[in-house]
Amino acid sequence: MELITNGIRIDGRKLDELRPIYAAVGVLKNANGSAMFKLGNTTAIAGVFGPRKVFPKHQEEAERAIIRTKYNMAPFATTERNRPGTNRRSTEISMVTRQALRPLLFLDEFPKTAIDVHIEVLQADASTRCVGINAAALALADAGIPMRDLVSSCSAGKVGENVVLDVAGKEDTEGELDLPIAYYPKKKQITLLQMDGVTDSKEVKEIIKLAMKGCEKIYEEQKRALRNKYKLEEGE
Repeated sequence: MELITNGIRIDGRKLDELRPIYAAVGVLKNANGSAMFKLGNTTAIAGVFGPRKVFPKHQEEAERAIIRTKYNMAPFATTERNRPGTNRRSTEISMVTRQALRPLLFLDEFPKTAIDVHIEVLQADASTRCVGINAAALALADAGIPMRDLVSSCSAGKVGENVVLDVAGKEDTEGELDLPIAYYPKKKQITLLQMDGVTDSKEVKEIIKLAMKGCEKIYEEQKRALRNKYKLEEGE
């Protein structure tokens, strides 16, 4: 199957086009902050709890809060049922998500506490860690956690001889390269970069640049979602 024909991808997108985005905050009643983020068919929901007491107590830090992240893919998220519970992949994504978010949080304002971020992928069609990070950043903002900026995340990659934005569907399984990043827009800094595939340094730079452009577009949608919540509250 040809994944790209005359510059048009199998799902009808151009090479530098994102899938449709949906973002909303305040979607969970019992969390301090929450958000849903969708990129095409990939959907994640995030809930933030805290700052709160640390348990077990020996994990607390005297001068700052600790941030704990848990990424999980629901058993029904893919066509083949996943085994419930923690696995090697979810542990790794939980860790890189924490590393992507931590530089933008003012953790020293909440010493001896924990901020827990739970991410649940409800539907998976590639780029689940990116969608999870986007949802988590919005949920943290919704919880009122002081942040230097939002974190925006997007992937780019290579399919055949083409560099593409927002790898999805068969591009993920049959493409040559997938490179997700997390991005600090105000500083134009990358807080997460991973790569699955092989290419040369020149093409890597091109792929990263394209992923950053995708993050800028996602950033605007994240800000819109937060503004929409406050507009709704003001209108009630």
